Amino acid sequence: MSEELSNVDTAWLHMELPNNLMMITGLFIFDEPVDFQRMKQTFGERFLPFDRFRQRVVEPRFGLGSPHWELDPHFDIANHVHRVALPAPGDQATLQLLVSDLMSTPLDFSKPLWQMHLVEGYGRGCALVGRLHHSIGDGIALMRVILSLTDASTDAVWVPPQPEAEEKPGRGRLRVITGPASAAWGATRRITGTVVGEYVDLITSPSHALDLARLGTETTMALGRLLLLPPDPKTVFKGPLEVPKRAAWSQAIPLSMVKAIGQATGCTINDVLMAAVAAALRRYAIDRGQPVEGLNVRSVIPVNLRQEEAKVEMGNRFGLVFLALPLGIADPFDRLLEVKRRMDDLKGSQEAVVAFGILNAIGMAPADIENIVVNIFGAKATAVMTNVVGPRQQIYFAGVPIRQLMFWVPQSGRLGIGVSILSYHNQVWLGVATDEGLIPDPDAIVQYYQDELDGLHQLVRQAETYDRATGREDQPSAAAGRPARPGAGDDLTRIPGIDAACAARLRARGIRTFAQLAASTPEALSDLVQAPDWRRPDYAGWIAAARQL
Repeated sequence: MSEELSNVDTAWLHMELPNNLMMITGLFIFDEPVDFQRMKQTFGERFLPFDRFRQRVVEPRFGLGSPHWELDPHFDIANHVHRVALPAPGDQATLQLLVSDLMSTPLDFSKPLWQMHLVEGYGRGCALVGRLHHSIGDGIALMRVILSLTDASTDAVWVPPQPEAEEKPGRGRLRVITGPASAAWGATRRITGTVVGEYVDLITSPSHALDLARLGTETTMALGRLLLLPPDPKTVFKGPLEVPKRAAWSQAIPLSMVKAIGQATGCTINDVLMAAVAAALRRYAIDRGQPVEGLNVRSVIPVNLRQEEAKVEMGNRFGLVFLALPLGIADPFDRLLEVKRRMDDLKGSQEAVVAFGILNAIGMAPADIENIVVNIFGAKATAVMTNVVGPRQQIYFAGVPIRQLMFWVPQSGRLGIGVSILSYHNQVWLGVATDEGLIPDPDAIVQYYQDELDGLHQLVRQAETYDRATGREDQPSAAAGRPARPGAGDDLTRIPGIDAACAARLRARGIRTFAQLAASTPEALSDLVQAPDWRRPDYAGWIAAARQL
């Protein structure tokens, strides 16, 4: 009944350190109590049919071979499902301290690597805190499993999970789930070499990677870029880690507000949320005396490599990309548009599948080699940041409606900060997990994030108010190549170089018509717009176009 861990799952298992635990921590919040016995029964009926939650990890004897999963002969669900009372006053601050303590406490490796704590006494309701080791599965797999615990109503009929179909010969689970990732990994494996020693030579000799990059294939180019990334700058967010961690989360943010910002600026919801995180880190750095002019810090972002229609299955099937967050840009619109540009550049990159290949390689490498690679990953980034889309409708657990969902990712690569964004039931939450020695007050980052979204939304609403006053709100978009209706007001986006975000900023600062723009000067516009050097606006061209219009 034993099963070897995949190379990638082994990599996450061996990244575990006392001061950097590889756990995914999740949180359900309820406005009314949950019956403990029903909760325990729910886990027994819906969690345990997945073999992984009855299996423990067994390391090979004498360090030879691979670790494997085996059924725990002494399995008892009572070792994994607990109830605790939250101390007075039972508010969010108290719950955050409890979550922080659990996040800092390792799981028992002699048992299956998961625990659930029903926290009673949180306000008028309760909370459920879950901890699962990353070697069991990634966020997408665990989200699907967690949601299998829930229902669409209070009295939904429980339908047992269907038994997994046997695999056909020649169609391994990894190939079925990762799809295109497996082909890319094949190329990556050929580049790095089948021998671990050759792989380490590539890692420790960047010039060799550059030579490979010159071969011209997308995968080799992505590998070269990834390995040759310079280290992230030393900031208040980086440093030696300690054991205690701190957890914080935001209030609910309406998804409609985030969508409004995205629609007004031509950005995706993800662009808006990532830019708000960049703004929060910028403000926190400034508060701590960190110079931010020209500062960029990288965030490691997981990218799902599973097929959407793939069945629920454990394991890790994701790659990683590095997003440089522009902390040096002060203007919120410019910062948002630059984040969008960088995200768009990453969408066509092979970095995710290359990183998946590297994780696969370190899972089969000796521990000292694995440490080299993990240190390299840690040096190239400052934070881990992920965005997971949860259920769009209200869901129920053990007959009780779930008001809020939240989770925190482990800071792989020995990083000091993890940022998690989750949407559920038309609302969005931000979770921040930090190393207490580096960032003792993650609540400040959460507050700055909320302030940024509020500020962007206020600017968007100012632009919408102007549009309603001029009758422009019902006009076709200039971006679609259709001019605004005559007499509907001046559409500044008809001028080349002025997008929706820039037009909104000009209106907010008093320039709302072509005549006002035409009467301005390049110097005055430069002071108003305050665009970064990389944008190089053609202010004189704007003025000339405005005069013609």
